[in-house]
Amino acid sequence: MDQPPNERKKVRCFEDLFIWQKGIEFAADIYLITERKGLKTDFGLKNQMRDASVSIPTNIAEGFERRSRKEYLYFLNVSKASAGEIRSLLVVAHRVGYLETGEHNVLREKAKFLSGSITNHMKSISSSEP
Repeated sequence: MDQPPNERKKVRCFEDLFIWQKGIEFAADIYLITERKGLKTDFGLKNQMRDASVSIPTNIAEGFERRSRKEYLYFLNVSKASAGEIRSLLVVAHRVGYLETGEHNVLREKAKFLSGSITNHMKSISSSEP
């Protein structure tokens, strides 16, 4: 039986979560960007950018697998903080010339979208019945 168009798919595992899927895509974008000349050899910034970007979907997954709503919300908060961290790191990469303005803007907007989506997910979890 087909699902009605306005009905969401049941989330059975963290891989079903839109925010996790977008987080994985974003982390892959960051990994590819950091393999380019400049960032490729700036190991401190490169590793920090990779760690922050991977932290977004990883903390979503870890929180989802926890046993309580309180723990899940904690890990979503960590994920959201990592989205802020990567935005800051993107500014540094742009200012030192590793990122062009256009690609910086695109990546910044993706990080802001993730942050907002995580916030919305947190609100949804907080307001749902136990």
